[in-house]
Amino acid sequence: MTNYRISTKFINTMSSTRQVNSPVNLNAFLSTHALFTVDELNRFMATHGSTNTNTRKALLTYHRSKGRVARVRRGLYATVPVGGDPGTHPIDPFLVAAKMAGDAVLAYHTALEFHGKAYSSHSRLVYTSESRTQTTHFRSHEYTRVPVPHSLVASHKAMLSVVTYKRAGVTLHVTNLERTFVDVLNRPDLSGSWEEIWRSLESIEFFDMDQVVDYVGLLGNATTAAKVGFFLDQHRESLMIADATLESLRELVPKQPHYLSRGNRKGCRLVRTWNLLAPSEILDRSWEEVL
Repeated sequence: MTNYRISTKFINTMSSTRQVNSPVNLNAFLSTHALFTVDELNRFMATHGSTNTNTRKALLTYHRSKGRVARVRRGLYATVPVGGDPGTHPIDPFLVAAKMAGDAVLAYHTALEFHGKAYSSHSRLVYTSESRTQTTHFRSHEYTRVPVPHSLVASHKAMLSVVTYKRAGVTLHVTNLERTFVDVLNRPDLSGSWEEIWRSLESIEFFDMDQVVDYVGLLGNATTAAKVGFFLDQHRESLMIADATLESLRELVPKQPHYLSRGNRKGCRLVRTWNLLAPSEILDRSWEEVL
């Protein structure tokens, strides 16, 4: 037992010595990367003359032991400031979502939240990616990947209407308000209740209607065209919607009535203008009822 303790102490001492003598100083890297992947760390080390995998592992182990690095998931780490607690230090969930895949784009309700237009915050963050990635749980949030719409992939326009931001040294890609508006109506299952969706979208004061109509046409989904037209028709005065915009969308609606949500067919009424069977709670705005 005594020999084992001495051996362990010796190994730890040697590890610390290697860290001190390492030609790569990770502090500069950590100061500019709130979150980072192993690939990013490898590239940084390569520019400083080190491509040794064991050196990288030793550096990560050392800085994790010092509380400077927290593991988010395999291959993804967050930087903790000196003196911070790696278990409780706040880590921006938008940054985590942005790092879930190399081509991750914050979308749907998560994009509404990022743009400050969501009626309420969700614990689930959604991003699009052409890469298959598993759902990740980190602290109180869930990170879920959704495939890029097939029509965008087929037309090589996966990044259409995507805006880029820099936040705490991390590059984020987020769908703009026009694409987010259409996406949310295209996949309402990703954004919560009808009250949440309607109140969130109603907080957006302006849309570039050319972008909206073009994107709806690119998606090629008649039901989505009807849903977008229905919403804009409801808000034509507040959003100053031109008749020509509504006419363009009417040309894309289904020939037969479609449900606004296939998963919710109870209590629906037909909106003939858009060949849409819409839930009564939307038509009556039941969430505004005084109890």
